[in-house]
Amino acid sequence: MGRHDPRVDEYLATLPGWQQDLAAELREVIHEADPGIEETIKRTRLPYFTCEGNVCAFLGARDHLNLFVYDPIAPDPDGLINQGQGNATARSIQFREGEVVRREPLATLLRAVVANNRAGGWRSLTRRP
Repeated sequence: MGRHDPRVDEYLATLPGWQQDLAAELREVIHEADPGIEETIKRTRLPYFTCEGNVCAFLGARDHLNLFVYDPIAPDPDGLINQGQGNATARSIQFREGEVVRREPLATLLRAVVANNRAGGWRSLTRRP
């Protein structure tokens, strides 16, 4: 499992209880997706998960928890992405209280992001002939 950053714990502690529980489950799936994924804080306070580039990030909102997925070309055959389709750099999955995490489809999506990162990143992949 990738290393845990205590600053991510600090951020998660500021979220409402249901978002903390959801973030803990998402964090588990993220690390299960690839053992090379590491945690850090970017933009002063936001938890990011990286592996040879950004993979995803958390952002708590009033009525949902965002999981930003930093790869606009990774396939999403299970339709997890529910915000930002067509965005140039990131799409997101907004989770609301009581929603079930579809663990295996999410892990598959994150593995695709990591694979693209290891292949040079989605930007270079989209420029190849």
